[in-house]
Amino acid sequence: MQEFLISQNEAGLRFDKYLAKLLNKAPQSLIQKSLRKKNILLNGAKANGNVKTQVGDRVQVYMRDETIAMFRDLSKSNASEKDKATGKPAVKIVPVPILYEDENILVLNKPAGLLSQNAKVGDISVVDFVVDHYSGKPHLDHELFTPGICNRLDRNTDGLMLAGVSLPGLQELNRIVKDRSLQKYYLCIVEGKVIKPGVLNGFLRKDAQNNKVYISQDADEGAAIETEYEPLDYNERYSALKVHLITGKTHQIRAHLASIGHPLVGDSKYNANSKKKGRPLLHSWQMHFPQMTGALGYLSGRCFEAPIPDDIKSLLQEENLHI
Repeated sequence: MQEFLISQNEAGLRFDKYLAKLLNKAPQSLIQKSLRKKNILLNGAKANGNVKTQVGDRVQVYMRDETIAMFRDLSKSNASEKDKATGKPAVKIVPVPILYEDENILVLNKPAGLLSQNAKVGDISVVDFVVDHYSGKPHLDHELFTPGICNRLDRNTDGLMLAGVSLPGLQELNRIVKDRSLQKYYLCIVEGKVIKPGVLNGFLRKDAQNNKVYISQDADEGAAIETEYEPLDYNERYSALKVHLITGKTHQIRAHLASIGHPLVGDSKYNANSKKKGRPLLHSWQMHFPQMTGALGYLSGRCFEAPIPDDIKSLLQEENLHI
């Protein structure tokens, strides 16, 4: 028999979901059978799989040690794992500036050119940095919980990203992102003169083959999107905009602004005539937290801001634009 103690990062899970993580190589049928036959107990008593775990709960698994070991895969797949042949990190880690950190969340300033998460084997991403940064931290149990990012940015978009580094923090961040109560603001420079603020609505259709999206006013064409923008300054050639991303779809800001004749500077995908080379000048600038209770209540009303990157700052100065 082995006993396991429920920590903060496992509390609030359904008991069967917790057991699926604990005995991650065991078939679900075996877990359910073990619950029925009282080979797995919660606080010394029989428990259904749908009960929620609480901090301090004790889980008793009445199996031989060899059997438990067989059903638990403790191998580490994170970025800090060492290659047995070379002793070097199996995954290259790109440092990401940390703007804020506590026991529940991490606020990062992602550099342009870095993926948010891995798309294929060999990719290097923000996720690798987050997992590596927290490997071995005493308040985290990496067997059952892995920190995760809560918003994604295009490879060439820089700025604010959030990660949950405790289960309550991750759950709460995902909630406010999903219900759109987390207010996300971007800074971008677009072609042409934009004098008045506006709100854009439409429907976004993905072209996965070309990694591109299209904007339509036909509801049958895709997902509904909404983008709000406010000009901060402009001249005859360019405008600096503060964009409120109300919905958050792939390439939404880039495609939506291009659809009204104001593509992002440097965006060759949505601006075929762009004279500026480099990346689309888009920066995840500010995030405003809503009023909250629970795990992240202490962050209610908090605003985070990422420093403006050098390429955007340089063009603003060249064009005498102020924000």
